[in-house]
Amino acid sequence: MRFFNLLFLLCICAPIVAAQDQGIKAFALGDVELLESPFKNAAQIDLAYVLALDPDRLLMPFRREAGLDTLVSSYGNWENTGLDGHTAGHYLTTLSMMYASMENQEVGRRLTYMLRELEKCQEMNGNGYIAGIPGGEAMWKDIAAGKIDADNFSLNGKWVPWYNIHKLYAGLFDAYQYTGNEQAKRMLVKLSDWSLRLISDLSDAQVQEMLNTEHGGMNEVFANVAEITGDQKYLELAKKFSHQQILNPLLKEEDALTGLHANTQIPKVIGFKRVADVAGDAGWSNAARFFWETVIENRTVAIGGNSVREHFHPVDNFSTMIAEREGPETCNTYNMLKLSKMLFLTSGSSKYVDYYERGLYNHILSSQHPEKGGFVYFTPMRPQHYRVYSQPENNFWCCVGSGMENHAKYGELIYAHAKDELFVNLFIPSKLTWNDKEVAVAQHTLFPEEEKTKLTIHTQKPQKFTLKLRHPAWVDKDKFAVSINGKPEKISSNPGSYISIDRKWRAGDEVLISLPMETTVEKLPDGSDFVAVLHGPIVLAAKTGSEDMERVFADASRMGHIASGRSYPLDSAPLFVSNDEGIAANIKPVEGKTLTFTASDLLYPSRFKNLELIPFYKLHEARYMIYWQATTEDGLEEINKKNQEEAKVRAELEAQTIDQVFPGEQQPESDHFFKGEQTESGVFKERHWRHAHKWFSYELKDPSKEAIALSVTYYGQDKGRKFDILINNKKIAYVELDGSRGDTFYSVDYKIPDEILKNAKGGVLETKFEAHEGSIAGGIYQVRLLRK
Repeated sequence: MRFFNLLFLLCICAPIVAAQDQGIKAFALGDVELLESPFKNAAQIDLAYVLALDPDRLLMPFRREAGLDTLVSSYGNWENTGLDGHTAGHYLTTLSMMYASMENQEVGRRLTYMLRELEKCQEMNGNGYIAGIPGGEAMWKDIAAGKIDADNFSLNGKWVPWYNIHKLYAGLFDAYQYTGNEQAKRMLVKLSDWSLRLISDLSDAQVQEMLNTEHGGMNEVFANVAEITGDQKYLELAKKFSHQQILNPLLKEEDALTGLHANTQIPKVIGFKRVADVAGDAGWSNAARFFWETVIENRTVAIGGNSVREHFHPVDNFSTMIAEREGPETCNTYNMLKLSKMLFLTSGSSKYVDYYERGLYNHILSSQHPEKGGFVYFTPMRPQHYRVYSQPENNFWCCVGSGMENHAKYGELIYAHAKDELFVNLFIPSKLTWNDKEVAVAQHTLFPEEEKTKLTIHTQKPQKFTLKLRHPAWVDKDKFAVSINGKPEKISSNPGSYISIDRKWRAGDEVLISLPMETTVEKLPDGSDFVAVLHGPIVLAAKTGSEDMERVFADASRMGHIASGRSYPLDSAPLFVSNDEGIAANIKPVEGKTLTFTASDLLYPSRFKNLELIPFYKLHEARYMIYWQATTEDGLEEINKKNQEEAKVRAELEAQTIDQVFPGEQQPESDHFFKGEQTESGVFKERHWRHAHKWFSYELKDPSKEAIALSVTYYGQDKGRKFDILINNKKIAYVELDGSRGDTFYSVDYKIPDEILKNAKGGVLETKFEAHEGSIAGGIYQVRLLRK
């Protein structure tokens, strides 16, 4: 391990060793040095982004809530609209990982400064508490007294406060885990004791009610604290913070995920796994495994991501994945990779690394601009759409926080080790220092530009250990080859496993691994006629243009993370047409260009014949194709007709729609500043809804003041429900649902009076659904603001 001479930090040491021997262990980030590659470049671009942020502006919400002087204004965007302070926790984690893996004095200085100033806030609060949640103190008092009003993303009127504070908990733990900083541990334990006291008078049922609101991985954090302190009370706290509504079906191996907000659930499951590892609970560990399997096998697309508009959709219907522009969220893959690493370390199964590799190259690496920096929130699978990148001064989305972390930890699973075993998991240029064996291993490769990698052993004296080389699932059984010092090894290996080479290794020994890649196609998980193209584990995509791409680098608006430029009609996208269905065989390398392919024999219509397919992680600031509709010549006419009909309906809706919200869906509601009293939400017939015994509201935007109507979607059999619709406190409609419309969804358009539009400040239309006495407002399934 490299030790850095920084006087600012109190202590530097290897990551904390688990109390329970898990068999396989990851190496410390400082043990793995990235060599020249797209990953090292991404780490350097990430560093520049992180250093562009002002620590004092990130600290301002904590100082404000602690009653300290606020030296500067806070950042905007999510950082001053209710999620104040969440980025600082991610920032702590990122600084800690960067300090552990890079020789950078400024990173160490900033980490020390952040911890020192946060501890001042903790001392000022006097009870162990630290957070930037606006008005958090009064809210927590109500929680402690049993006054709990929990919705999916709102707890007692605050935007996911446990999710927010979880980032700080995680940041403090990571500062201790990666740098050995005792100050961070001290602050973390005090903050954990605050949580213990906060819920001490709550029943288990009250805690579970509270956990209906997104709360990040609080159970994981408390399990970590239990391990580093050896105190059982924190493990019990971790179990209390484990959401039974999600855990219980998983314990029975039941998939009850459809319609749920995806990234609310994944951190909970990471926590289940962490509790299982600390407590030795095989049942909880199995629940985490089952969750991983159903998400990866049934709900994950080619790049390794999942969800549409942040929610798990039905496993047998991925149509929205193609139709919507809010495709897989980067945070989800960040967390699925974290879960995959944990499951690998306790099982040794290469299937977790196969997925880890897929998500790492195709989603994580692709989610940062390789030259200008900036992180992607949604990666649309919609044909010919595009992505939006964050900017340091403007954007503080969840995927910015996790994005900073993503590119600071590429060395975490390239290698792993057990007592006398060295696992080579990923084929990334790097140098490993294995201190226990007094061995260094250098990996030189241009993978995936070339189909091989070379390992060179460096040691002062011969060392005996087992080298375990991953045979990826994408390399055929008879094509995986290994030679040592130029001599082929006799091996028998299956795809998706490890081969073991047990010998005494000497300085200069060279291991050459042959990794031949094939071009394959992969259907959407529902088996529909859309396919993605891969070469080995690398997803290939085609650039189709760069027109009509609004705000590729996001502005500071609340919904700036969505690529809101024109959505091209689906019937205008290129298709694969193949009578023999031999799509992969007709995708051929372009001579003289590495990892570049042509599909000219397949592409329809002819104007797309010259498209080239390249690794998706290399494609930026462009509209693209990842999923292609595939058909035969006989089926082409029917496909075209169907696509044109669907495209016409969707184009008309999109042209009419100024703004819209999907009630019951977490981020769309949050982006529209949801408020409510005595309100509930759920899923019915695979659609989200919301209703209220009192009221609920959203802020819709009409910046050009061109709205003429509000369109509201209902279910035809809802009855006995009477409520008013108000816009900016002016009633525009009385609604009575009588159940007479049958088993269908239908929409009603309500004219908006000119006076309301004229007086709408900034074009904001606060749209409120208010129940009559003794009745219910809703259910409401969709709300759209319409232009003529």
